[in-house]
Formats: sequence, C-alpha cells, structure tokens
Amino acid sequence: MNSYEAKQAARKARFEERAAKAGTESANVYKRARSMGEAIPFGQPILVGHHSEKRDRNFRERIHNTYGKAFALQDKAQHYEQKAASVGTGGISSDDPAALDKLRAELASVEKSQELMKAANKAIRAHKTPAEQTAALVTLGFTEAQAAEAIKPDFAGRVGFPAYALSNNNANMRRIKARIAELEQRRQRADVEQEGNGYTYREDTEENRVMFVFPGKPDEGTRALLKSHAFKWSPSRGAWVRQLNNAGLWAAEQVRAKLDKPE
Repeated sequence: MNSYEAKQAARKARFEERAAKAGTESANVYKRARSMGEAIPFGQPILVGHHSEKRDRNFRERIHNTYGKAFALQDKAQHYEQKAASVGTGGISSDDPAALDKLRAELASVEKSQELMKAANKAIRAHKTPAEQTAALVTLGFTEAQAAEAIKPDFAGRVGFPAYALSNNNANMRRIKARIAELEQRRQRADVEQEGNGYTYREDTEENRVMFVFPGKPDEGTRALLKSHAFKWSPSRGAWVRQLNNAGLWAAEQVRAKLDKPE
C-alpha cells in the first residue's frame, strides 16, 4: 500500500467510524424516545383545561423532538456509510504515486478488449451457424455464456459487438492515453516557488498541488477570488490549493493576474 492508498484507507476508516458512532447514538436516542412515550398511557388524550395540559403538551413535544433527533442521526449514519463506500470508486487519482502504472495497465486492458471485440466480429462473420460462431468465440477466450450473448441478434437482427461499443472503447483509449501523456509531462516539471503581491506561489510536484501561501488570513475579496477559481483552504499545508493539472495551472494564472494587478 503506497502513501496515497494509505490515506484513502484512513479516510474510509474515518467515515466508517463516524457512521458507527452516529448509528449508535441514533439507536440510543430512539430508545429514549420510546421510553418517554411509554410513560403516557396508550390512547391517553391531552386533558384540555386541566392543570396538567401545558406540562403534558411540553412532554409530548419533547418526545416528538427526541424521535426527530434519532432519525436525523440515522440519516447522518447513512450519509457517512455512503461516503465510506464511495472512497476509491472515483477511478485512478492523479494524486496516487502509482497512477501512471495503473493507467498503463488500464490502457493495456482496454486495448486488449478492443482487439478481442474486433476478432470476435471477424470470427462471427466467418462462420454461418450459431454453433460454429460459438465455438469460434470460445477459441478466442470467451465463455459459452459470453459467446451466446455476443451472437444474440439485436433489434435490427445484427450479431456481434456493435459499432458504438468499439467507438466508445476507442474513445476511452484516447482518454487514457491523454491522461498518461499529461501525467508524464507533469512529473517532468520542476517545482516552482515565486513571490507575488502579498503571497507566495508554489507548484509542488510531489504534493501534486498548485498553491497560494499568504502571511496571514487573506481578505474577503481575495478569499472570494480563490474560491471562484476552485482553490480550497488546506490546513495541513497552510495554503490555498488545487490539483496540479492543466486546469489548476490555468486557474492559478487567472488568480495571479488579478492579485498582481496594480491598484
């Protein structure tokens, strides 16, 4: 497990811990609400005009609010469960030190799929009967179930992998190649540190971040400018940061142009 994967695992664990804590609190608060409700005899109405009316109404309101708190905590637990489940499902992050290796492996897999689909279509065209087509596809490495699915006619009576599947896969290959080229170029960059008008500008290739460092808390206008260009405050870095990619570099240029503009 590399440093990025360790951070992801720790992040997932934090979300799971928060989900468990909220779930436990929800169960305890729900039990308390039920216990409070059991103090009122079943079917007992509010005695309007009785000296107990106000106290009874207040108590029932507390029961209602306690149930509401339990349900809110349950929603909170589900929220963190979903966040924990989503960790690591966003594809290959550029922050991952092994991103290039993973992208190259993904590209190899996609290229293999493309060649396999082409070979399958060629084999299907070369054979006439479903039995012969199935046997040819199994020879290529398909399971019998996959082969049966591949030779199943579509709404237009066509068999094999449709043109759009090959086209989409080809577009995916181009996307992965572009990401590999961008990452390779980015990792060849040298770190940058330059002084600006009341800030220090940095490009940190190891952190994979472009950042602005201020001697103190920047004024409201500067903070609004940074936020409008998707820079976020990073307490651990003591800086306003974005990922070091083409979009981040362009955004940094826009921010610097405005910060350095003479009053």
